[in-house]
Amino acid sequence: MGYKTILTVITQTGQIAQLESAMALARREDAHLEVFALGVDRTQTGYYYAGASAYVFQEAVDRAMATAEAIEAEMREQLSHEDIRWSLDSAVAQIGGLSSLVAMRARYVDLVVQTQPYGPDAAPDAEAVVEAALFEGGAPALIMPRGAELGTTVGKRVLIGWNQSDEALHAVRRAMPLLKMAESVEIAVVDPSPHSPEGSDPGGRLCQMLTRHGVNANIAVLAKTLPTVTEVLNRRAIETGADMMVIGAYSKSRLREAILGGVTRRMLEHATLPVLMAR
Repeated sequence: MGYKTILTVITQTGQIAQLESAMALARREDAHLEVFALGVDRTQTGYYYAGASAYVFQEAVDRAMATAEAIEAEMREQLSHEDIRWSLDSAVAQIGGLSSLVAMRARYVDLVVQTQPYGPDAAPDAEAVVEAALFEGGAPALIMPRGAELGTTVGKRVLIGWNQSDEALHAVRRAMPLLKMAESVEIAVVDPSPHSPEGSDPGGRLCQMLTRHGVNANIAVLAKTLPTVTEVLNRRAIETGADMMVIGAYSKSRLREAILGGVTRRMLEHATLPVLMAR
């Protein structure tokens, strides 16, 4: 079963590349595309400030409403020329209420398509949107590097970052429609522990599972010859010509990854190809 409902959340004008990637995938999957135009009031956190003028609050809400209307108009203009099934909705939220709005929509879709949430050109709310989709929404997210396009060849050669975690297995299951269509899938295991449950056959049971689904899968056990697992996986992707990566998201807590770093955080920051992640 493929992806039948795909969501993309737009929080500022000019995110045409993200929309085009979502449209391309919806066309490939013959799916319905849901576009959510979200105007965010970033000036308050949901609390009343004693002594603050009501005009200040109203002005912030008005700006957010104007942003949502501008995004909706821009997206509608782009979508009106397309031959896919689509729907467009808009809303306004304070920054503290963004997660619940995104999660409410992400819960009922098969995949969320978003642009890389870190970097100088990233939208201010991009990180919150991705995390809301993954955590509160429970949906897998396909993260597109800025400047990348989801062409017809993307997903032909897939690299799975496998660490035996529940999150990694969940990501593989949610990526199954893409894995079945791929020409080759490599299960990359970086510096596996000899004391792990998989013992002397790291990735073996996963490879068996994928093969029984008709996936052309193989295993590569990699030494950690670079400072981080992210760097090892990115280098392996270049060596094998991979055009998509699948990893589990946030095996550690979000707070710990924000402070100390982690594979998910580093991959979101430094990914050079589309990454499908889930938890």
